[in-house]
Amino acid sequence: MKIGVLAGGVGGAKLALGLYRTMDPVDLTIIANTGDDIVMHGLHISPDPDILMYTLADRVNPETGWGQREESFRVAEGLKAYGRAVWFNLGDRDLATHIHRTAMMKDGATLSQAIDSIRQALGVTARILPMSDTYVPTMLDTDEGRMHLQDYFVRRRCEPKLRGIDFEGVAAAAPAPGVVEAIAQADGILIAPSNPLISIGPILAVPGIREALRGRREQIVAVCPLVGGKSLKGPSDKMLAELGYEVSAPGVAKLYRDFCATMVVDDSDSTAKPAIEVLGVKAVVCPTIMRDLADKERLAREVLRVLHSGTRP
Repeated sequence: MKIGVLAGGVGGAKLALGLYRTMDPVDLTIIANTGDDIVMHGLHISPDPDILMYTLADRVNPETGWGQREESFRVAEGLKAYGRAVWFNLGDRDLATHIHRTAMMKDGATLSQAIDSIRQALGVTARILPMSDTYVPTMLDTDEGRMHLQDYFVRRRCEPKLRGIDFEGVAAAAPAPGVVEAIAQADGILIAPSNPLISIGPILAVPGIREALRGRREQIVAVCPLVGGKSLKGPSDKMLAELGYEVSAPGVAKLYRDFCATMVVDDSDSTAKPAIEVLGVKAVVCPTIMRDLADKERLAREVLRVLHSGTRP
């Protein structure tokens, strides 16, 4: 089966790794959120594609889920000595990735081409596509003013109260080359257990992507990022609540139901199955928490089984 995955960073990378190890990775295409992208110290940083590539290349820092393992921070220490802001923690090996990508783009390469160059250098055989080659930063309206997502997430540790989300410039953006084709040609499409507002939301906001997904609705399975109405990691529950969304598996199903026929929810949310299915979304109940590699592979096999059975287990 050719599988397409819409994914953010840490949560998306966990399921991506399970898929990478349980299927032929050549048949795996991951469409990555780039709303998190930011320019720091003159460098173009793409956190979610990098997390995905580092994870699949077995280079990611296992303690954080981002950055590279056995990292040093001598450049960051030097930047701090010059009075530069270093709240966005960039390790020395990680900086090499950002320097390479920025240099390629300065020489005329697209973001897609730069990411593919990194992917190949890291030996990752699955395809990694950015949602768009256009810079579409996720900007947040908060009680402390307007700020970039990374400023909210990293520097302010999600403390400001959220009032709105804006994918700046998205109306003029287009899907990156290969994105719509990957959706059309996939035998099955997965929505990873990533934040629905700031990881999956930016991908869906790119003109043409949500429409393409609607045409494949019966072949699309989402893994709910909430377990028992809570985020396992990150601010999904806080953000949903502050923007007035229902913080539950049925609440996520409401956000996805126009393009998603099936949702996989954790055992702890089994009682939510009727509320999900009344929305026209089939609910599949199984353990979804991915604590270790075995859990990642088990969940990957389960979602592949659901897709293979026509999303009707």
